[in-house]
Amino acid sequence: MPAKRYLISLSDEDRQTLEQLTTKGKASARKINHARILLKANLNQEDRGWSDQAISQALKISTRTIERVRQRFVEEGLDSALIPRPKTSLKLRKIDGEIEAHLVAIACSQAPTGYNRWTLRLLADQMVVMGYVENISHESVRQVLKKMRLSLGYENLG
Repeated sequence: MPAKRYLISLSDEDRQTLEQLTTKGKASARKINHARILLKANLNQEDRGWSDQAISQALKISTRTIERVRQRFVEEGLDSALIPRPKTSLKLRKIDGEIEAHLVAIACSQAPTGYNRWTLRLLADQMVVMGYVENISHESVRQVLKKMRLSLGYENLG
């Protein structure tokens, strides 16, 4: 087993803070679990800290999560190891207000010949055919229509 890269040595103050956090139970489950990881991995205790495998089995947390918590503690400090990083999504919205308007207009128009009503897949295909978007999934169409229904006050419709 390779030597650990990120070793946890908690000060008495940090250890007390983490113990209070885990015993009060007033924080998020994620934060409490990260505090437990740091407490068990602490080298400044009689047993010189638990192995990642032992922590993983005891807390039912993946070893990769334990490694990340160790790394964040060593590189960025206690607070950073406990609080979640903001999610960074690089997805760009395909549908803006103008395209939403076109989608709603199509959905309100007469269904194509041979169909009683518009389906989500038909709407997605029609948006591509009409050149409003290069490609779009039926799920994106559903989300836009759901948002539009909620904003128009039709919450109770099936």
